Amino acid sequence: MRPKTQNFEELVRQYKEELLSDEKELSQIELRLENKQSKKEEKKPRRFSFYD
Repeated sequence: MRPKTQNFEELVRQYKEELLSDEKELSQIELRLENKQSKKEEKKPRRFSFYD
């Protein structure tokens, strides 16, 4: 059985929802990466130089 065809407005709404969902997921992933990076930076021993 073929799926019911959707009209243009329904497709646009669906794609818009999917894009917003993807954008939200990406921002959460970016936040996690930033947190990991900052924790990694905290653990790294600080090197002193004459230019500090």
